[in-house]
Amino acid sequence: MSRKPKKGYFVRGQFVAEGSELDIQLKAELKGTPDASRTDLKRESDELQDLGKELLTLRTDLFEAVGLPDKLVDALAEAKRITNFEGKRRQMQYVGKLMRKLEPELVQSARQALEEQHKGSASEKLSLHLAEHWRDRLIADDEALAPWMAEHPDTDTQQLRALIRQARKDATPAGKTANVQVSQGLAPRKGRAYRELFQLVREHLGSAAGAEEEMPEDDNEDHDE
Repeated sequence: MSRKPKKGYFVRGQFVAEGSELDIQLKAELKGTPDASRTDLKRESDELQDLGKELLTLRTDLFEAVGLPDKLVDALAEAKRITNFEGKRRQMQYVGKLMRKLEPELVQSARQALEEQHKGSASEKLSLHLAEHWRDRLIADDEALAPWMAEHPDTDTQQLRALIRQARKDATPAGKTANVQVSQGLAPRKGRAYRELFQLVREHLGSAAGAEEEMPEDDNEDHDE
């Protein structure tokens, strides 16, 4: 049985089936329609739906600052609540539909909020790694104390030394010295002093970046005392 031939036409030697994406695109071009092709619209639609998914992870203060419409805010809240896979998928399709109705300015604000959160997360990770580095260096090497105090002269030296001594003591297995443990690469036990030393280091690293803007008066009061 012969197949019924498809309706269409040829353009520059290429067969274009009626109703195909190419057919729609070519007809739009002939009409001088400035609208994007269906492919472009589909891509834009997918990007907006993906943006909606990312908004589910946005920090509350940043989310509120975007100023999204109440209907979209409610739809995103419902998407967070739904745990069923199919139900969540359908809800996100609805979110995507609402996202496509947003003004370009709101879409840009949402992207900027997500970018700000991403930068903040990267900065936080860097701060944590730096604090871990200094904590481990101070515990492992007595000579690390001098460069630390040079960079952070407002540190309570007595408290710092006490935490270092206790952290080393907690980390030392019975019958072995701290130096032997470090040389053998043994993982230290994470006692209270170990955690408090990390917190002390992190606080000073954080205050170093904004102490002048945030706490100039408090610093002066501490020195006066």
